Amino acid sequence: MENVGITGGAGFIGSHITKKFLDAGYKVKVSVTNISKSDRYEHLFKLGNEDNLSIQALDVQNIEDLKDFSGDCDILVHCGTPFKLGVEDPEKDLYLPTIKGTENFLQVLKEQKNIDKVIFVASVASYNTSFPYPVATKSEDHVYTELDQPYLDEAHIPYAQAKYYADQAVRKFINLNPDINFEIISVSPVAVIGNALSNREDSTSVGLQHLFKSGEATDPFTKTLFEEDVEFAMVDVEDVANGIFKLAQSHGNHGKNYLLTSESWKVSDISRMLNGKAPEGNPRTVYSNELAKKDLRMQFKPVSEPLKRFSQALENGKEI
Repeated sequence: MENVGITGGAGFIGSHITKKFLDAGYKVKVSVTNISKSDRYEHLFKLGNEDNLSIQALDVQNIEDLKDFSGDCDILVHCGTPFKLGVEDPEKDLYLPTIKGTENFLQVLKEQKNIDKVIFVASVASYNTSFPYPVATKSEDHVYTELDQPYLDEAHIPYAQAKYYADQAVRKFINLNPDINFEIISVSPVAVIGNALSNREDSTSVGLQHLFKSGEATDPFTKTLFEEDVEFAMVDVEDVANGIFKLAQSHGNHGKNYLLTSESWKVSDISRMLNGKAPEGNPRTVYSNELAKKDLRMQFKPVSEPLKRFSQALENGKEI
């Protein structure tokens, strides 16, 4: 039985990743920032195979914590970085845990002897910090692939910049350490949608779906999204978890960074689908998923499916 460590494994994406590994019979260790807040992770013990699940407190800015967490792991999945669009203190709330946390994680990896594979959950923002807007120098019809050079827009939201710099740290580490004896792979999901596995109310991904369904802007940024009817590339959270699980089981992908993406839709049509109406436009391919299809034999669900599930769960009063 292989040991899997998942930082942030109780979050929106992380919970689905945790479920994939538990379902497959792995022994899974999940990190949380505050173990006393059991309401943030107790849902994981309802996913099945709970005897194979353990929870451990972890501060990614603490090197000793990271050594202790990763020491007995064969596979590590690092998705324990905050997804926050509006923060009062970007340095404390985003840059330190995301960038410094990733750098610390990389430093510790070199000292571990039994690790076979490390998967970093990056973001589409690591390719384009202007997301959901296009790169300023690209045409509207440009299809982004893994071959595109990462683009930094320092005027965009701090979350995107934090993910960009964290991804750059991973790329630099791979280049400077050509002889490491384990694989490092990154995945870069676009906007992740679908149902949550918990009742947590701090999920930005779930909050965005509520926002699009209501059509009511809550701040200047979201107001602009509605007014400009911005196009969003989206992907089902279940597909993201499936891609990460496939990477954990495959070999020969060291150094690759996979875009995980399905279709792109205008905000107005996302809202229509969330409210049970037919979209007026058509989907576009803005970010390519061809590499994931080729290497991992991925099949990405159309966006309408997770949006429909989300909407039905709300209507039925079920947990999302």
